[in-house]
Amino acid sequence: MPAEWESHAATWLAWPHYHGDWPGKFEPISWVYAEIIRNLARHERVELIVNNASAARQARRVLERADALSDSIGFHRWPTNRVWLRDSGCIFLSVKQQPGFARPDSRAQLSPHENVHSPIALKFRFNAWAKYSNWRLDEKIGSLMAKATHAHEIRPESLGERIVLEGGSIDVNGAGTILTTEECLLSKEQERNPHMTRVQYEKAFADYLGAKHTIWLGRGIFGDDTHGHVDDLTRFVRRDTVITMVERDSKDVNHAPLLANLRRLQSARDQDDKQLTVVELPMPQPVVFEGRRLPASYANFYIANGVVLAPVFNRPNDRIALNALADLFPTREIVPIYSGDFIWGLGAMHCMTQQQPA
Repeated sequence: MPAEWESHAATWLAWPHYHGDWPGKFEPISWVYAEIIRNLARHERVELIVNNASAARQARRVLERADALSDSIGFHRWPTNRVWLRDSGCIFLSVKQQPGFARPDSRAQLSPHENVHSPIALKFRFNAWAKYSNWRLDEKIGSLMAKATHAHEIRPESLGERIVLEGGSIDVNGAGTILTTEECLLSKEQERNPHMTRVQYEKAFADYLGAKHTIWLGRGIFGDDTHGHVDDLTRFVRRDTVITMVERDSKDVNHAPLLANLRRLQSARDQDDKQLTVVELPMPQPVVFEGRRLPASYANFYIANGVVLAPVFNRPNDRIALNALADLFPTREIVPIYSGDFIWGLGAMHCMTQQQPA
């Protein structure tokens, strides 16, 4: 699995339609999408999934009004339950096959003269974070994405059962190291793969993602309904560097779990047994709506060709986060996307996107 900052052929998105993700706040969401697509389409192709022909027309109208419609946008008419493609979509890999290499799903090896690049799409099982009943359309999306891109689809298994895994629960450096959390994959509450242990997850990461070294963090941020996805906590920004969220207020509910994660990272090593560079990023001041603390986090940014889309929340720490990202990505534009309304859907830039490597 390539690192997110490596070259993309496209970014995949699904146009919003499910009002239940943003009850009472659905109207502004399409305009947030338009701003995201306008910025992405200047740098790479956008593959946009819409429910039907009517949804395609509506999306075109919004994009045109927002000066975001371009020839760099492709439309796919596939029905979805929700828009969180980071979790429901496939995970694209880039594989250079050497003589003697066998795919994870095949015992057949290549001949000594074969040496080809072959796109692969991992289609993990999706069950709506073991929480919601409306997921059956989303479970099909990864296969449709694989077919549309002419990628070879692989359905990862462990102990004879398909693996449930969301893209937001992992982050990779493209060199053999992967980040994930115990809360998401190992806690009893998560109900994803009760048959799998820590060792079996690590074997699956090595077999299917080429990540032979796993760094386990603990708990996620308060308000996250995915059981602690790592893309709200800690992200690779270079092969040897991570940013990680911290909460300075010792009375805040996020203080202790984020401090524990920081300590793990400070003692962690990468695939070459080298210490990581750890950049601390303060959490935004709390974002609360209708009495509910929302999972607002600056870690949920998305790295595309030439640009980083960064969620901001009209909080004082927005400036600190944007300055930090500018230092870490000096060759990319840092584009703030106001996400105060969007986060009511419990996700942000990273949750809604899925990259297709070049």
